[in-house]
Amino acid sequence: MNRQQKLTLFATIVGSGIVILDGTVVNLALPKIATGLHASFADLQWITDGYMLSLSALILLGGSLGDIFGRKKMYLSGLLGFGLLSLLCGLAPNATTLIIARLLQGVAGALLVPGGLAIINTNFPLQERGAAIGSWSAWSAIFAAMGPLLGGYILDVASWRWIFLINVPLVLLCYAVGSGSIKESRDETARRVDVRGASLAMLSLAGLTYGLIEGPTSHWQLGAVVALLAGIILSASFIVWESRSSDPMVPLGLFKSRNFSGSNLMTFGMYGALSSFLFALVIYLQANLHYSSIKAGASLLPLTFMLLLFSRRVGAAAGKYGARGFMTAGPLLAAAGMVLLYQLGPSSSYLSVVLPGVLLFAIGMALLVAPLTTTVMTSVPDASSGIASGINNAVSRVAGLLAVAVLGLFGTSQVYHFAIILSASLAALGGIIAFLLIEDRRPETS
Repeated sequence: MNRQQKLTLFATIVGSGIVILDGTVVNLALPKIATGLHASFADLQWITDGYMLSLSALILLGGSLGDIFGRKKMYLSGLLGFGLLSLLCGLAPNATTLIIARLLQGVAGALLVPGGLAIINTNFPLQERGAAIGSWSAWSAIFAAMGPLLGGYILDVASWRWIFLINVPLVLLCYAVGSGSIKESRDETARRVDVRGASLAMLSLAGLTYGLIEGPTSHWQLGAVVALLAGIILSASFIVWESRSSDPMVPLGLFKSRNFSGSNLMTFGMYGALSSFLFALVIYLQANLHYSSIKAGASLLPLTFMLLLFSRRVGAAAGKYGARGFMTAGPLLAAAGMVLLYQLGPSSSYLSVVLPGVLLFAIGMALLVAPLTTTVMTSVPDASSGIASGINNAVSRVAGLLAVAVLGLFGTSQVYHFAIILSASLAALGGIIAFLLIEDRRPETS
């Protein structure tokens, strides 16, 4: 890997990491935001949900715009917008301003998030992509896992405003590095923006996201149910339109690839499992084992270390030997780790119960994350890398929302054990899908 590629990888990792951190840290700050801005409970919901709503709704469009107008251009535009809106969030004088800034921050994130993987896919030769995507995947997971720890520290020593303001210097650094190192790429075929397809995708994802977010918290009142049903109907309309369009935003032919379809099915299962498992485990550790929020976050450090130590190596090995074995074994080991934690109770110690389960889960995720992401990105032509990344990101977000929404159907006394059964089943299903659908493709035969 030469210097330019190392700087490109740094810029994509830091840019993606800022978005991931922002999604995990803000929830910790809600009590202080409520006090500082005199925000109501509804305000707090929109501060978190508004960001997720706009990000999820526009992420397919963001990937498509990168393919058409230039992946570097869209990535850096999204990065700069995210930084400016982070500054506005940090300086917000009231809850209304913060909500509007968060909605717009999600729009900037939708330009930024698909671009990271698409840039790696077009800036690295095929034989080096596995290792590069492994590094990106590892650090993305590490940013997510470290979010609660970092956020807790910032909130202990400084104002809640710094969870937004800290993004600004990181954005400036990432922009400076990325503008000088990333090579521009776009689809060389003459393309136009699929306005109708983009509108249907935006509205369908907005309906699904809003329904899944608001459904459990509102006890599935009419508004949430209508939004969810509208999202489903509009999703079907989107598929029909894309199948008939002469220049579709999402070329449905991508799904003819067994690896692309299989890896996205795996993404749905694994990220649904990951979201429901971590959501339930962290709450259970605090509510039933009386862990502090920082201790509960620290209990997941084996996941961080495993991903940091092995994701790049596993990504490189999968590129050399094929991803199928890793993508089969990883989910099964992760499922076994979750099953070990089913026995967790108030008298359980960290070393005898929590650590073995989390460690086995972490080993499974380290085997899975990089090969899964690499398979998604190498199963499509480079010209479609932006929309492929957008599709995969949309799948993972909807899967996480859906899994957590399903948990909301159960009482607090039952939710943990149900979450373990659901998460382990989804993970095991992911391993079966990989064994049945994924085909090994090595660089020398591509």
